[in-house]
Amino acid sequence: MNTQSYHKRRAEIAHYFDHTATEAWSRLTSNSPVSHIRRTVRAGRDTMRAILLERMGTDLSGLRVLDAGCGTGALSVEAARRGAEVLAIDISPKLIALAQERAPATFNGGSIEFRVGDMLDASLGSFDHVVAMDSLIHYRTDDAVAALAGLARNCRASIQFTFAPSTPMLELMHAVGRWFPRGNRAPAIVPVRETALAASIAREPMLAAWSQGRSQHVKSGFYQSQAYEIVKR
Repeated sequence: MNTQSYHKRRAEIAHYFDHTATEAWSRLTSNSPVSHIRRTVRAGRDTMRAILLERMGTDLSGLRVLDAGCGTGALSVEAARRGAEVLAIDISPKLIALAQERAPATFNGGSIEFRVGDMLDASLGSFDHVVAMDSLIHYRTDDAVAALAGLARNCRASIQFTFAPSTPMLELMHAVGRWFPRGNRAPAIVPVRETALAASIAREPMLAAWSQGRSQHVKSGFYQSQAYEIVKR
């Protein structure tokens, strides 16, 4: 995948997490005290993570899982505890360092390899499942679907991912935000219409062997996300 918009956005995200949001993200993804708003976001992310893990199954022994955009590694740890061989990759060196610091030394049959890099790197190898939790929410629908096509290239069973469902408020925030300088603010979350996403996936030649699986909405205070699944036929 070589679209300029994808690579530009990826660079913005990497810069944000390595230079602006490391401490805030560290607190949000820990048990540290946070504001009420951030507690609702934390709760929403916990619910979402549980949904994505449940879809892959409770016993992942012998399976290889790609945690694409692993952040601080919470999902990777849970997948490894279920027996998976996990490759946890993120473009932020600081988040990977934090994930390595938090991860247990051993798992019950599973393992994690943490790596700094691009989740679309073809050299990562093949996987039974790919999970991209909140890793595609900053990309336009066409870029997100192109990324899914790249992830599907070496995936044998399912891709679990999330997107920000389009709502009037999110659409307004996204439109207004384009008129102001970004500075150190987080890269904008791009609202996506599920019908448009499904149509774009259906049109993508590299996803011709894939079909839509489950879709579930999660809302917790300021956290609002959609768990979406595509499965190999």
